[in-house]
Amino acid sequence: MKIILNGNPHETHAATLAAILAELDFADAVIATAVNGTFVSAPERAETPLRDGDQVEILAPMQGG
Repeated sequence: MKIILNGNPHETHAATLAAILAELDFADAVIATAVNGTFVSAPERAETPLRDGDQVEILAPMQGG
């Protein structure tokens, strides 16, 4: 299926948000996620389905100021 990942087209077979994070080696990372503009908490990722055309955002925390 085709999704938009951080603003770029991406092809995946992942059925859930947790599955695509594992595919991208983010499974154990401390990150924030959103699907179609809606925040998805870490416990909800395994239950959050992905569909063709979804927009997925993966954000890592940044330090500095």
